[in-house]
Amino acid sequence: MARTKLTNATARTPRRKGQLPTKVCAGCSRPFEWRKKWARCWDEVRYCSERCRRASRL
Repeated sequence: MARTKLTNATARTPRRKGQLPTKVCAGCSRPFEWRKKWARCWDEVRYCSERCRRASRL
């Protein structure tokens, strides 16, 4: 019997790198991809990095 690796992926989260959803950053207008740490709050993510988020407040 082969062992399978358990993941925290849900039915909504893709499993292959080529299938990751993308968004455009509100700060720098560059596209960025889904990251595992954003799994719970992907709908609220607007910026690709902390730097873009901080720069948008100025």
